[in-house]
Amino acid sequence: MPEPDNQSVHTDTTGSTATSGATANTEEMSQQFQEIWEKVYGVLANLPDYVTDFFREYKRPLLTVGLVLSAFVSVKLLLAILSAVNEVPLLAPTFELIGLGYTGWFLYRFLLKDANRQELTENIKSVKDQVLGKRG
Repeated sequence: MPEPDNQSVHTDTTGSTATSGATANTEEMSQQFQEIWEKVYGVLANLPDYVTDFFREYKRPLLTVGLVLSAFVSVKLLLAILSAVNEVPLLAPTFELIGLGYTGWFLYRFLLKDANRQELTENIKSVKDQVLGKRG
């Protein structure tokens, strides 16, 4: 014969036990949410300071990376434009003829005679001194 179960089950018709458990659970979740919110708010409130300190500390490396990326984008853009120009009929050969004509003029103007070569050398030195600064 089965033994009688000694466990007793209490049933509360008012539901106060279930309500107090749910209230405690809700208060605990609310407390956790409040703690998380305070941490997130603290980080977000100090975010401008974090960003300012980050940029101040890593100014040179960030500038270098920015310049490298902008140079890369510029080269890609230039190559895309040149590729598009090269696709236009008769435009590429026209530019080649212009380049050959300018090269011929430059050879005639500056490299054919000794006096013109000296003038070119002085012009190059003058530009170099303007760009790099005059030494002396």
